[in-house]
Amino acid sequence: MDKLTIGKLAEAAGVGIDTVRFYERAGLIRKPARSAAGYRLYAVAEISRLRFIRRAKGLGFSLEEIAELLRLNDGQGPRASVRELARHRLDEIERKLRELQALQQSLQTLVRHCDGEGGLAGCPIIEAVLDPTIVKPKATANRSAA
Repeated sequence: MDKLTIGKLAEAAGVGIDTVRFYERAGLIRKPARSAAGYRLYAVAEISRLRFIRRAKGLGFSLEEIAELLRLNDGQGPRASVRELARHRLDEIERKLRELQALQQSLQTLVRHCDGEGGLAGCPIIEAVLDPTIVKPKATANRSAA
């Protein structure tokens, strides 16, 4: 069979039917032919395309970046362009990791300063949530001391 219904395509690619519709609207997969009854009939090649999209999302690529990767792949674009997209994604992940590490340090400081005893009055965690400037100097001090 060279054509698949949306349900069969979704099942074969390991995605939901709504995901197939979304990617179709976003232009990431090709518009399908329609049967006489109006049902979408997708080419078998769309299975690979959906799997590609799913794996690219798993690597953290945005839909715009995935569209560019697909465009490059469809036109057999230069490897340098693919590497540039991946490098950009990696830079973003590294930036987010630094932000998460700073958050981790701030929370570690707050947890160390809270003994967990007594009422909420004077709780360093609550005070830091109410006044975020309380956390920033401590996190900055930890980074400069390290």
